[in-house]
Amino acid sequence: MAWKWPGASKSGNSTSEEWTGFIDQGVSLEGTLTVTGTFRIDGNIKGSIISEQTVILGERAKVEGQIEGNRVVISGRFDGVIFAKGRVEIEAKGVVTGEVHSPCMVIDPGGIFDGRCHMLASSDSASAVTIPIRAATPA
Repeated sequence: MAWKWPGASKSGNSTSEEWTGFIDQGVSLEGTLTVTGTFRIDGNIKGSIISEQTVILGERAKVEGQIEGNRVVISGRFDGVIFAKGRVEIEAKGVVTGEVHSPCMVIDPGGIFDGRCHMLASSDSASAVTIPIRAATPA
């Protein structure tokens, strides 16, 4: 079952994302989760998450492992490696520890990233640029 992504057609974009599902808080999963559309996680996962679209980690999410997707949005905690074809967004309460491989990364004020970022060019033939970054909120 798929749900329409709220606000997907605001800009008149014909490629709307559909929700494939979600894991709510209080749910724990260990292993590999493969989904075709947008998926939201508010529970605990240890393993791999693979999506063709968007992976959203809510404020209560705690994920350890690997995420592969087009767009990855983090508001919770993530420790591991992210491979994003489009972009990675670390929101105000998001904490990412590990590696990020993506052509675009956005860290909102208050978001924390501790690790290595590999900014990939949009074409596969270009070489990657590695930039170590540490961002933290002032005390």
